[in-house]
Amino acid sequence: MTTIFRQTQLYKFLNYCNTIEGIGKDVLDCGAGGNQPPLALFAGCGYIPHGIEISDYQIERAKKFGKENDIDLNIAKGDMRSLPFEDDSMSFVYSYNAIFHMTKADIEKSVTEIKRVLKPGGLCFINFLSHDNDEYGKGDKKGEGEFLQDEGDEKIIHSYHTEEETDALFSDMKILFKENRILHRIFEGSIIKQGYIDYIAQKPEQ
Repeated sequence: MTTIFRQTQLYKFLNYCNTIEGIGKDVLDCGAGGNQPPLALFAGCGYIPHGIEISDYQIERAKKFGKENDIDLNIAKGDMRSLPFEDDSMSFVYSYNAIFHMTKADIEKSVTEIKRVLKPGGLCFINFLSHDNDEYGKGDKKGEGEFLQDEGDEKIIHSYHTEEETDALFSDMKILFKENRILHRIFEGSIIKQGYIDYIAQKPEQ
């Protein structure tokens, strides 16, 4: 398979995963659906893929990709706020451009679940929306940093964090990589600014 995946930050995570030995190769994608599921990147590099996705439509898109590329991505319907996996069962877990589509309370639940299923010494990668994003403050405010915003034909919750808030979510882990990213890109003929905070963190050894 020669697909070049558009989720470029996950190549960085893959490089970090490749440095970790002795904990297996199981990798879990929380929010694994879509027409270019990055689990295929990991599967193509010898990892054992597991995925959960809350949207039936996105699951079908991922299954279509898997069928077209003759690869079983092992994606099932599920909710990252309550992961259907045992404690300490996953070597690596990531959630890319997915976790911020929920309230901050639910984000905290999801991060706690990711930590729970990670093996000691395992790595997680999670990215969050930051206040530097052009969309921060737009839409119907639902809570501090939480806004109901248009996305396609739907209104979806978007939560925006400060670095202090996201740092606190990883206070019990070793942060291996952190990046506060600001992107400028053309979308529908206009230049937009997108702000993200990315983390790669390691669960302590027991």
